[in-house]
Amino acid sequence: MSDTAPTGPITFPELSGMSLTRLKSVGDGKRAESFGKFEVQNLLDLLTHYPRRWIDRTKEATIASAIEGADSLVIGEVKSVTAPPKGVRRGPSRVTATIADESGRLSIVFFNQPWRERQLKVGSFVAVFGRLGSFNGTKQMANPTVDILGDPDERPRPIIAVYPQSEKIDLPSWLVLKAVDETLARCRARGIHDPVSAAMRKKYKLMDRQSALTGIHVPETFAEKEMARRRLAFDELLRVQLVLVMRKRAIERDSVGIQHKTNGQLVSRFYQHLPYQLTGAQQRVIAEIESDLAGPHPMHRLLQGDVGAGKTIVAVAAMLTAVQGGHQGAIMAPTEVLAEQHAVGIRQLLQGLVIPDADSLFGEREVRVELLTSSVTAERRRDVLAGLADGQVDIAIGTHALIQETVVFHSLGVVVIDEQHRFGVEQRAALRAKGEGAGAVPDVLVMTATPIPRTAAMTVYGDLDVSVLDEKPPGRTPIVTRSAQGEDQVEEVWADVRSEVAQGRQVYVVCPLIEESEKLEVASAEETIERLAYGELRGLKLELLHGRMSSAEKEQVMNQFRIGETDVLVATTVIEVGVDVPNATIMVILDADRFGIAQLHQLRGRVGRGVHASRCWLVTTAKEADDQLIAESNPRIDALVESDDGFYLAEVDLELRGEGTLMNKEQKGRSDLKLASLRRDRELVELARDAAYEIVDADITLAKQPELRSELALFLKPEDEEFLFKN
Repeated sequence: MSDTAPTGPITFPELSGMSLTRLKSVGDGKRAESFGKFEVQNLLDLLTHYPRRWIDRTKEATIASAIEGADSLVIGEVKSVTAPPKGVRRGPSRVTATIADESGRLSIVFFNQPWRERQLKVGSFVAVFGRLGSFNGTKQMANPTVDILGDPDERPRPIIAVYPQSEKIDLPSWLVLKAVDETLARCRARGIHDPVSAAMRKKYKLMDRQSALTGIHVPETFAEKEMARRRLAFDELLRVQLVLVMRKRAIERDSVGIQHKTNGQLVSRFYQHLPYQLTGAQQRVIAEIESDLAGPHPMHRLLQGDVGAGKTIVAVAAMLTAVQGGHQGAIMAPTEVLAEQHAVGIRQLLQGLVIPDADSLFGEREVRVELLTSSVTAERRRDVLAGLADGQVDIAIGTHALIQETVVFHSLGVVVIDEQHRFGVEQRAALRAKGEGAGAVPDVLVMTATPIPRTAAMTVYGDLDVSVLDEKPPGRTPIVTRSAQGEDQVEEVWADVRSEVAQGRQVYVVCPLIEESEKLEVASAEETIERLAYGELRGLKLELLHGRMSSAEKEQVMNQFRIGETDVLVATTVIEVGVDVPNATIMVILDADRFGIAQLHQLRGRVGRGVHASRCWLVTTAKEADDQLIAESNPRIDALVESDDGFYLAEVDLELRGEGTLMNKEQKGRSDLKLASLRRDRELVELARDAAYEIVDADITLAKQPELRSELALFLKPEDEEFLFKN
């Protein structure tokens, strides 16, 4: 682009080093300032400042042919703009403009949008879209959408790109397009470098990058625009996947793992010990994990399983594989309630299971499982720490207390991290580091009961291998979910609760807040238990559980509920994961519309754990409008009533919320999806994943592809760059 520029094709890093001010169409004045407010500082920013939509000129109506009462797209030149003087205004502010094309004139009026007077400049070329009406015999549109397109004298294009606009920033689409046109024209001589090889483009049916950048900004057809979007979205996803695959390969390359023996007696005895058969999904996932455990590299696997799919059995089998080889297992849970629940459940599973022990009088001993949380007494803690250090404790279960400096393992072989989304990468790494003292990195199994769509899993947890438990064990009772809104329906809920308790069953009632908040009109747990105890559930035994209680108080309340001394447990979301009481058959969730789909599905999974039919009530409040209560449909509530398949619900959730909530903002590259969508581009995510493996496995630090390497570095934090590219 200048006399001293290199002769090869222009790379993204080169473009990022070229200031926007070098363009004649921008300069270094107010226009550059306006671009800067949209975070467009250099030529790469400009070329990746994509249009937000495209106007099809072939569907445009002339002013004369536009039909009254119908929505129309009209393109014309602004002839006049007027607004009443400030002192004269009465009622809402009003801006009126006239636009004209060859066939006639159209009046457009804006109410309460005074900034339109600054936006609409006489002589500019605009597209307006809205419902056509008439006023005093003149065609008129009220509050139409407006896009500032450009100079009416310029060559008309069949498709016009419309860029992001703001009422506070003077940057019409025609100006952006002028700058883009100039940049593309000045790149033409050298061409734009394409990091994806011709063979790979052919394999994945992708257009070249230069054509794609032209096609996204100045397409001749909508088909060309779609092909361009597909290629540029692929580039975004490929960058993310390259980072994840390189991270995965770097961990494998730099870490020495334990090659576990997977055919020992302890694990097979455990399976024989179980009162039921493993599901096909459990057998498949255990085989995947055993393959990892037997290999030379440390396992780094995500286990996704819907509520009640039997993840704990799989986790215990993995830890016992380590134990039978003389190593230890550890499971880290996000809350004390869940850690204590795991301890109860795993001790029951392993009761009577013995391992050889030369120091024992009988030559064997029971598998020793210990709990380590902040509420464990000092004396008990000393005993547990000693057992971990000398290898007498086989399986440790705890919260983040497991990663404190005072905790030393004799030989940590397998680490299980439950509910991964509650922990940071640093906590995961800290627990893994506990085993490195013995010279080998422990195998890590990350578990989540919050199913996420496959494409999202490949992006959010892309540095982990993914196993899925998509089958429920036999005997799990289906949960019928119903919604209740308004007084009559809510009375039915409490009648159902009273009836169920009369039959000897137990009930959960979940509230979103601990104490009353004036800002949020939601039922608090403390207010709810008081109201129910003196009202709808008078005479029943109610207890309260929330996160602000001490560990001892929580454990006492949970134990009373487990052994059936409490009829109704009124709780906050502290019971969201892990709590397992087979006799609890009804879950009532108050203000259910304030929870997300995943959380509601988690909470619902606390019932249906025994042989009795179970129900979940989702209680919402009817909205008030003009002195009437109106029942409103809520797509999240409807989805939960319709299905209890967590993977289906995860897809619905992604559709409703969008992927922004899934992206990890810590990873610079991951929030860089401008065109790609995990919802729409499922096929592209898979292709980008395959392509990343193909590229990295042939060239692990991209040493042979310096252009791709430098492009990737643009989207990385410095510490990631150092980690991924080191030899």
